[in-house]
Amino acid sequence: MSESAIDLDDVQGLILRGYRVKLARHFVLTITDALATRKLIGALVRGADGLPAITSARLGVPTPAAFLNISFSAAGLAALGVGAGALASFDPAFQRGATDAVSAATVGDVGPSAPRHWIGGLGDATRVHILLSLWVRDSAALMEHVSAQLRAAFGGSVSELYVHDGGEFADGTVHFGYRHGIAQPAIIGMPPRKQFALDAQEPVPPGEFLLGHPNAAGGSYRVLPPELSANSSYGVFRILEQDVAGFEAMLARHAADAGIDTDLLAAKLMGRWRNGKPLALAPHALDAPLPDAQLNNFGFVSPDPAADDTLGLKCPIGAHIRRNNPRGAAVIGSGSSHHRIVRRSMPYGPQYDPARPDTRARGLIGYFINASIRKQFEFLSSEWNRKHDFVKSATGPGGAADGNAVFNISGEDVLSGVNDPASSAFTLPGKGPNGSANRVLEGFSRLVRTRGGVYCFFPSITGLLYLARLP
Repeated sequence: MSESAIDLDDVQGLILRGYRVKLARHFVLTITDALATRKLIGALVRGADGLPAITSARLGVPTPAAFLNISFSAAGLAALGVGAGALASFDPAFQRGATDAVSAATVGDVGPSAPRHWIGGLGDATRVHILLSLWVRDSAALMEHVSAQLRAAFGGSVSELYVHDGGEFADGTVHFGYRHGIAQPAIIGMPPRKQFALDAQEPVPPGEFLLGHPNAAGGSYRVLPPELSANSSYGVFRILEQDVAGFEAMLARHAADAGIDTDLLAAKLMGRWRNGKPLALAPHALDAPLPDAQLNNFGFVSPDPAADDTLGLKCPIGAHIRRNNPRGAAVIGSGSSHHRIVRRSMPYGPQYDPARPDTRARGLIGYFINASIRKQFEFLSSEWNRKHDFVKSATGPGGAADGNAVFNISGEDVLSGVNDPASSAFTLPGKGPNGSANRVLEGFSRLVRTRGGVYCFFPSITGLLYLARLP
């Protein structure tokens, strides 16, 4: 199979395309009758009996007003009749599941984020079988209409364990105030995203997100039986509660300690200004505005001294976007292209108003898409987000006298790590040997709490029809 041979009609849409919608609803379902559920899956693939059809990656014209995708946990596939021998061929992390003690420890779902504290029954892996996600462009009335259709079809096949909604903000930000949805991988065989067309990074082979296709290592991920392999993918569903008041208080406290503006500290922690401009291209707030097409067109390491940021003097090495995508910098692992993920998320809960503080639940909900949960999502979460010794020795154009990258990062990711005020730290790099000019901020608390999670499998359309026909 060539790298460009992606059968868009066979791939579930959310894997390769962002739907650009305002509303989302995620149904967590338990299979109560396997035969009836298989019939329901077949009806959803065909769009039969008045039901909406599962959305493929080949979007129609005009663009639909609603989109539907379905995925299964390991327990869900077993409940449908997929045998133990076949399941043993799946990604080892998927087989463990999100609630497993090893999985939870690996990604930092510990303490208040541990599965025993999760909402909606998501902590009970034996009951979480199916995730059915509905996205609607902008009509709340259509959301309720389609939800009613689906719920009517659930009877006798599945029970609704939990449902959780999301909704985009009018200003395109998330709860910590950053613009989101900017940096997604460019995938070989797919047209570039029009809004963020320029990207300094090489496109990623489709096998990093689709089973059966060549991946960055030159091989491919596959499962048994073959009907479930080609054009399928894995997702990690997450409900992440954000402490917005705590985040703003943290910015004020640490910005005062560092003697910098709170907006600059927010940019240093993320690696982008809240309007999306990357620090690598716009290290100062008053830099000229950047068009959307330029927001991904940068790297961290360059032979051009003016563009090089090996030491993190513009964008700190511990910044969120740099930990999750080092863009060619020297780090452990197989390189950035081997650990990319696709993000399909949106905020939930009301936008925070500092003039009227409240304690209502708010955060992010959605999926991280990858072809290997262990090598992509879990690797990022455990190695690059939670450690600082993943950075290799590297000097910039000025040599060792200016510093070395290994000294210019500390602690865990402030935005997604497991931060303990007694040990957490964030380094603002300065120019000097052995980190001598660095400023280290300490005492960060955990600002994002996991409220639910599922390791799930997105079969191709062919795979869904296979599940519908299981005896």
